[in-house]
Amino acid sequence: MNCIALDDEPLALDIIEAYVHKHPELTLVARCNTAQEAFDALSAMSVDLLFLDIEMPGVTGLNFIRSLKDKPLFIFTTAYSEYAVDGFELDAIDYLLKPIAYDRFEKAVDKAKEYYMIKQNADVSESDLENDFIFVKANQQLIKVAYSEIMYVEAFADYVKIFFSDRKIITLQTMKKMESKLPSSMFSRVHRSFIVNRNFVDSFSTSLCEVNGVKIPMGKNYKNDFLTVMNTNPQL
Repeated sequence: MNCIALDDEPLALDIIEAYVHKHPELTLVARCNTAQEAFDALSAMSVDLLFLDIEMPGVTGLNFIRSLKDKPLFIFTTAYSEYAVDGFELDAIDYLLKPIAYDRFEKAVDKAKEYYMIKQNADVSESDLENDFIFVKANQQLIKVAYSEIMYVEAFADYVKIFFSDRKIITLQTMKKMESKLPSSMFSRVHRSFIVNRNFVDSFSTSLCEVNGVKIPMGKNYKNDFLTVMNTNPQL
């Protein structure tokens, strides 16, 4: 994976470079002190992963990401925790607080590698069938998934995680599209990041529901519809 590090502090760039060199699957192709330098590097070469600070002179890291039409995977590296929500709303892979510990950096890179592998498989086509199952793309193949076996679905940036009792599948998909594929007679959107199979719901309240021991938050925009279905369907 080709990487770029963007930070106005040379010491911060030194740390990122040192950490990247410990990962043979990563190659640091550019160190940038300004957003313009990073933009030029992104325009000139293929970049898979971007490490960038948020508080920088001129253009902030948040605005820089917003300005990019074709974004690489990116990880924020900053001393300011208050930007975490903004970072994840932009679909950052991770948000690392300075001073960055190496083990925390490793976890972020592992996430990035997982995203990268999924992205490599994104050119596999997907077939939607009017049946009791769908096909989803993962690991360079189409996998048949029965609706009745899906416990819940979780948003994962531009991907979703589909959880079963014994495994999970990660596939390139938006939550909106995934929701449209799943039958409403069985599934409910309970949060912007979660869809649950109501047959696997063990318990629920006005703030969360529990699916196979996993506590899932209840979003205020989805709560009423879910509670109505759960309280009026005699089979659930």
